[in-house]
Amino acid sequence: VQLQASGGGWVQAGGSLRLSCVASGRTFSSYNMGWFRQAPGKKREFVAAITWSGSSTYYADSVKGRFTISVDNAKNTVYLQMNSLKPEDTAVYYCAADRSISDLYYRGQSDYWGQGTQVTVSS
Repeated sequence: VQLQASGGGWVQAGGSLRLSCVASGRTFSSYNMGWFRQAPGKKREFVAAITWSGSSTYYADSVKGRFTISVDNAKNTVYLQMNSLKPEDTAVYYCAADRSISDLYYRGQSDYWGQGTQVTVSS
């Protein structure tokens, strides 16, 4: 599976961005999808995940109520709608694909990673 993330950019605090991640290669619909982020000097952290069917979603406490993950299997695309952005959301955001939702949500692991897209939130 190849993953191509896009949609990052610069935004003021309180603003919104929508990240997209297009998957190609193996059957997209058999993979659970997730978003992670890594800020400078910090470890990569889990942000959100969604089961391949779209029936279940998982969020880090820091983004609950502000971010929404969704999937469009017809377009092989997973989205991350980010609202009410804060300066602490500034990071490189990576999409990920894994057959195990537990790997994504509980272990922070993934079989496949995208190249990352920068999100910068100014105060």
